[in-house]
Amino acid sequence: MISNQILQNTIEGIKSISRMELCIVDIDGKVIASSSEEMDQYSSVAMEFAQSPADSQEVQGCQFFKIYDEQQLEYILVAGGSGDDIYTMGKMAAFQVQNLLVAYKERFDKDNFIKNLLLDNLLLVDIFSRAKKLHIQSELKRVAIIIEGGSGKDSNVLEMMRASFGSNNKDFITAVDENNVIVVKDISEMEGNDEIDKLCESYRSFLEKEGIGNVHISYGTVVKEIKEVSRSYKEAKMALDVGKIFFDERNIIAYSELGIGRLIYQLPIPLCKMFIKEIFGGKSPDEFDEETLTTIMKFFENSLNVSETSRQLFIHRNTLVYRLDKLQKTTGLDLRVFEDAITFKIALMVVKYMKYMESLQY
Repeated sequence: MISNQILQNTIEGIKSISRMELCIVDIDGKVIASSSEEMDQYSSVAMEFAQSPADSQEVQGCQFFKIYDEQQLEYILVAGGSGDDIYTMGKMAAFQVQNLLVAYKERFDKDNFIKNLLLDNLLLVDIFSRAKKLHIQSELKRVAIIIEGGSGKDSNVLEMMRASFGSNNKDFITAVDENNVIVVKDISEMEGNDEIDKLCESYRSFLEKEGIGNVHISYGTVVKEIKEVSRSYKEAKMALDVGKIFFDERNIIAYSELGIGRLIYQLPIPLCKMFIKEIFGGKSPDEFDEETLTTIMKFFENSLNVSETSRQLFIHRNTLVYRLDKLQKTTGLDLRVFEDAITFKIALMVVKYMKYMESLQY
């Protein structure tokens, strides 16, 4: 639950202040943290002390202290050094380690609760009872944010995020798999998606400075009760996937911005193939030459406005009309007609979705 490295850093910090040597031994007699190699010799003595009824004792010139986790013996702390106040300083060191145990246990319990909440592993009655026990507010505006850290050798995005953004006791930073970090964020003081976007951008900028590249961030809708956090998380997961398909130029995407892509993402592949075949026969809409595709996309960007599209493409209006007529002969769809334009636009998105899903299978 609490790492050996944390304990090592703690006793080294205490030693730098008190000048006393410290050693922590677990109940199996293994030295898990030590301020000097000389202290390791007391592991066998610590085991003998563990069998005694005393909570503290002086043996061989050192002070021994028992550290408990809910009345169960967890560690033996050995304090060595000269001076009359060695007992007092050792007692303070033991108290510090005891508090670390409590703090990390509470953090572990909260982290475990949030993970089960996100994965829908809790009954409704358990959600509220456990939240109350862990002193987590049930009614609070929250949003689930997913951070996918792409490149970066030996990077630990979870620990980076916890170290820099985990001080707020209303926020939770966790992970349910090895690919993504989830932030359950209190946004009581935020107004609208613009502020959430700024927050996500601060996350992305921080990770980029830490050497983590290709970061993608998504978030769900804002919820007002703890029981709805899992819904926001599922929405963020969908946003992450859909964003890669239809908004690949963006690093941050909200579930509310997915539009029709959200519907296409939920279509079965056989139905997609049937749709493309019915509309285009044996031809796929993305098989057109680059010039034609550029013309189509620019035409869509300008809301089917022929004059504006021809101006931006630096071509004569009649040239654009010729290209659209040629496309109509090939596909039977006139992009100047709104209904045909919608059909073609959806077809392009469906093909993009199919290719993405096929890439996941390889």
